[in-house]
Amino acid sequence: MSIFQRFFGSSNDRKVKAMTARVAKINALEPQIHALSDADLRAKTAEFRERLAKGATLDDLMEEAFAVVREAARRTLGQRHYDVQLVGGMVLHQGGIAEMRTGEGKTLVGTAPVYLNALAAKGVHVITVNDYLAQRDAEWMGQVYRFLGMEVGVIVHGLSQGQRQAAYNADITYGTNNEFGFDYLRDNLVYEAGEMVQRGHNFAIVDEVDSILIDEARTPLIISGPTEDRSEFYKTIDLLVKELIKDPTTYDFDEKQRQVILTEEGSETIEEMLMTGGHLAPDSAGLYDAANVSSVHHVNQALRANVLYQLDKDYIVRAGEVILIDEFTGRMMHGRRLSEGLHQAIEAKEGAVIQPENQTLASVTIQNYFRLYSKLSGMTGTASTEAQEFLDIYKMDVAEIPTNRPVIRIDDDDEVYRTSAEKHVAIINLIEDCYRRGQPILVGTVSIEKSEQLSEMLKAHKFEIDGKKQSGIPHNVLNARYHEQEAAIVADAGVPGAVTIATNMAGRGTDIQLGGNVDMKLADWREEQRTLGVEVTPEMALEHKARIEGEIAGKKTEALAAGGLFVLGTERHESRRIDNQLRGRTGRQGDPGHSKFFLSCEDDLLRIFAGERLDSIMRTFGVQEGEAITHKWLNSAIATAQKRVEQRNYEIRKNLLKYDDVVNDQRKAVFEQRAEFMASTDISDVVAEMRNDTIEDFVSRFLPPKAYAEQWDIDGLDEHVRGYLGLELPLKAWAAEDGIANEEIEQRIVKAADARAAERDVQVGDHMRTVEKSFVLQMIDLQWREHLMHLDHLRNVIGLRGYGQRDPLNEYKTEAFSLFETLLTDLRQNVTRWLMTVEFQFEAPPSPPPGRFQEVHLDPLTGENAAMMGALPDGLNAEQRQALPVTALPENWESTGRNAPCPCGSGKKFKHCHGALV
Repeated sequence: MSIFQRFFGSSNDRKVKAMTARVAKINALEPQIHALSDADLRAKTAEFRERLAKGATLDDLMEEAFAVVREAARRTLGQRHYDVQLVGGMVLHQGGIAEMRTGEGKTLVGTAPVYLNALAAKGVHVITVNDYLAQRDAEWMGQVYRFLGMEVGVIVHGLSQGQRQAAYNADITYGTNNEFGFDYLRDNLVYEAGEMVQRGHNFAIVDEVDSILIDEARTPLIISGPTEDRSEFYKTIDLLVKELIKDPTTYDFDEKQRQVILTEEGSETIEEMLMTGGHLAPDSAGLYDAANVSSVHHVNQALRANVLYQLDKDYIVRAGEVILIDEFTGRMMHGRRLSEGLHQAIEAKEGAVIQPENQTLASVTIQNYFRLYSKLSGMTGTASTEAQEFLDIYKMDVAEIPTNRPVIRIDDDDEVYRTSAEKHVAIINLIEDCYRRGQPILVGTVSIEKSEQLSEMLKAHKFEIDGKKQSGIPHNVLNARYHEQEAAIVADAGVPGAVTIATNMAGRGTDIQLGGNVDMKLADWREEQRTLGVEVTPEMALEHKARIEGEIAGKKTEALAAGGLFVLGTERHESRRIDNQLRGRTGRQGDPGHSKFFLSCEDDLLRIFAGERLDSIMRTFGVQEGEAITHKWLNSAIATAQKRVEQRNYEIRKNLLKYDDVVNDQRKAVFEQRAEFMASTDISDVVAEMRNDTIEDFVSRFLPPKAYAEQWDIDGLDEHVRGYLGLELPLKAWAAEDGIANEEIEQRIVKAADARAAERDVQVGDHMRTVEKSFVLQMIDLQWREHLMHLDHLRNVIGLRGYGQRDPLNEYKTEAFSLFETLLTDLRQNVTRWLMTVEFQFEAPPSPPPGRFQEVHLDPLTGENAAMMGALPDGLNAEQRQALPVTALPENWESTGRNAPCPCGSGKKFKHCHGALV
């Protein structure tokens, strides 16, 4: 294979070479496009759309459209696409993944394929990892699109329904994966087609595609509503579990699998505690009696909260609120909550306000949401390690795009020490050396706790410079605690002598530029002048910008002379991608750079997978205290351990997807049918069909086709006809007639039911069509909600079928299909019963109290999920109110449209909720 590749190149080389030939054609168009005036360049958009209407394809227009975007970017942003950036754009247009090194300008790469596909006027979605990047990119790259006559929208949390509709109707829409996914679910919970915000799923480009489609894919998106408040029960169970775990023999903790369970001794102890406190059901046989299933569940969740979840690693507590930390990005996940009582257990553990649990209303996995798109593409700096998963699940090929300039970064072998203390001494010494020489250094940690431990060590470190004693090494800490200063910290990380500690560098969206960031410093200066009351003129801004550029150029020369940015990893992550993202922060655009990882046998990855073995090897070879071992074989062994973890996580995601695919087929059928009903003004034919099917079901059940008349259950049929159809019929007399068949009885019942339906039509009048539509939609939602609950329960126990030598997945498919058939039958019967028996009175509805809905991002295996509060929480202080979007405050609700959803989150129209009080 290597000989073949030497002569013919790899498949990636051949793919890139073919695209490079098309880049030459784009370059040939550059003089012609450059000569156009701004108006003529803008007119190209209308010209392209006209050619599309006449039968041209997007591929036919690609080279010319890319040339137009390149020129527009040069005129608006002062940036001209590199040739390799155009290659990346072609990969995105073809529905692939462009793997580009950090600093290669991925944000600019997306403009060409986004513009090209937006010409079709079907909408293009650009998905980013957080609201900050969505807003920044929409404004920054939006200059290019608006210059070419296209509209740009951005979807962030807190927008009104009208604002969301306008953003989705734009040619190009930026937003986060959660916002797009939740809008899809919400669109399938509304009752009027005009309330839907999305207009379809045409083409999407996913920035940081590995973070969104791999890391986030372990957790489905869920919209849920509140259940009863059980705050005191959580607190009681938490106190009991805290007392229990003082004895380590009461539970088994498997760190590798992240599982904790009670031992037999622990079960007996907690049973005695619960019984003494009167928390078990009266007359129950013991803790594991069916009547105590809820108590057992909450004990297990409290045990997980106290043993598995650690403060400052998995979550932080701010202003009395438990906020989860994203393990991949180190960011706070505001509003996200753990499921099945686990978040409440952590709130009880930390003494925070306990929010009520929620019930699932609608859900979809990340994989199945993004597979709705006709064409999907993505870009990232690290995708090749997950290339197989992208191909298997999303049918996307990964293309490695060459760098604009050769990478000259030096990547040293890992240094492995026996203990963490020895490792930390070596890390501090290296940081001190870089600080002395004026080399900027970025230190990567795996958790907030460890970043702050390292920060304390740097503050306490004593050393000498030029004979002067110095206490502490100046540094910045970038983690979820200091999220607000993120951009400023990253912008200064390339200044000579800068020491930056980062929890994680994935998806930061700001490059570390040697010498500093001109734009950030200019923005800081403008803010300073504004504070002083000085009006900044264009001339003043240009003069100051030139001064800043001169200062930064000098500092960059100094940083380059010191060796460029040094990246120091204090630990290996489970995923090689996270390590590569950290390492990729240095050596951008041909700059020199250095990277090195320091490990110890006490690190989580090595301790769990090879700690004891590695420690014994080091003892055998006589490695002294403070000494490290380095070898390429050791690097390979660590990479192998990481591959095993990655493979295990992939299998988890793949297995989750197999189960969700079963539900996804049902979800699409229900949502499509629901959308059809919502778009219709008259569904009387559907209601009549449901009524006839219900009658057919009853007749076939109580008057079986091949049974004798003596075997018919006339009483059962009569009871159902009365209960579901509201009809008093002489069924016994009919059955007594000679030679009558069950088909004829069915026809008579249908005729009588049709007559009653016609009478009710006349009674209700013009409102009947609206009533039918409303009833059917509400019943679909109710039945689907119960169906999801049944499937959740089924998922929790279906694995036990494996003990009976049966495939759990096949069993799940069979049971899920059976439950879906039950759903359809119940839907027909309930719609029929309500429309045939309920008496209608039309009056203005009373205003309900404010409700709450949550958007949840749930992990079925670990219980991890995310929720975005849809209502204004009670008891907010002034700081918390200020952090909320303007539209979430009650004093601003008057501007809400009468037919828009109420901002309180009740799910009702404003005019039927708080609008009735205004």
